[in-house]
Order: sequence, then C-alpha cells, then structure tokens
Amino acid sequence: MSIPNTAQGIATLGKSFFDRGLTFGRTGNISVRDGDRVVLTPTGGSLGSLSAADMSVIDLAGHHVDGAKPSKEAFLHAAVYRSRPDTNAVVHLHSTYSVAVSVLADLDPHDLLPPLTAYYVMRVGTLPLIPYHAPGDDSLEPLAEQVAAGHHAFLLANHGPVVAGADLASAADAVEELEETAKLYLLLHGHRTRPLTQAQFTALQARNR
Repeated sequence: MSIPNTAQGIATLGKSFFDRGLTFGRTGNISVRDGDRVVLTPTGGSLGSLSAADMSVIDLAGHHVDGAKPSKEAFLHAAVYRSRPDTNAVVHLHSTYSVAVSVLADLDPHDLLPPLTAYYVMRVGTLPLIPYHAPGDDSLEPLAEQVAAGHHAFLLANHGPVVAGADLASAADAVEELEETAKLYLLLHGHRTRPLTQAQFTALQARNR
C-alpha cells in the first residue's frame, strides 16, 4: 500500500492498523514531520475513524500550534524528531504482542528480542526498553530523546512500541515487523531457537545502510 507522508496518509494508515487489530479503542498515535512542524493524531480519537481534517499540528518543541488538541504523547513524537533529523514519521501503538514483550521480566533491556529473522534485523535491528512512565508523563521526554538518538525503534515498558522511519511506509513496515517478531518470540518461548548469528546480523545491518 502506498502511503503519502500527509495528514491523509496518517488517516489511511491509522484505519489500516485499526482494521487489522494492531490498535484498538482510542489507543495509539501517528505523526509526520512537515518542515519544522509535526502533523499528529489528536487526543481522544480512534485511529479507525480519523480524517485528514481531524489532525493536530505541533512544533518540534511539542507545543500545539494548530488544529485539534494533540495526543497527550505529542512530546514523545517531538523528542524523536529532534533526535533523528532523517526521520519524517513516527508510529506509537499498543499492539498486543509487543506490549506483552514489554511486560516480561528478565529480558535484556538494551535489546529485548533476538534476531529471529532477516527482516527484523533490517527493519528494527536492536530494541531497547524504556522504563515505565504513566501515559502522558512528560518526564519521559528527555529519556526518549536520548534513546532515539541511537535507535529508531524502542519499547515503552508496560505500554507499547515507538518506531520512527524516513516516511510513513517505512515506519509502518518496521512496527509491523516488530509486532510479528514479538509474536514469534512468544510462540517460541520455552523452545530451543536458532537466531541469526552475530556475523549474519552485522552483514544484514551493513547491507541495509
């Protein structure tokens, strides 16, 4: 599916996520960068029923500048954009399997999931965990900005994934790959697995640059 990096693209992608069960109720938020502004889903809206006219606009400091009231996690999107100048889209979901991984104990918080598939390595790479913060707690902002500098995808503990991309299509590919790998990980839990080797991981990362 072709997804333009516009307010209409956000609405189209949000409905696709909702219809496929990757988000539910009034959870999740999506944004695109437009110069020094960010077009973002509004607070209280369902990703399954938004139109382009419903969107909010914030600046890169996270301040509301136009349109509907922004998501209470607008500061999180702004933090990622400030930290990653090549990012033009950010997706945050409460997708089931990724959230399930985010609440497991005894995983490596610097890299939660093993490299089970080549596409996970190419689209996600390593996946750090940010400790729990209540939704809308802006004390998360500096930590998210710091983590995003080195990772285009991370998990918020007991909450869900945040994924950045060069455009909406890239961010969508990555968050969906993360969700499917989280599902694989949970399905395989308790079984012996054969993840990609470090050499295979490094080769894929190099090819993907």
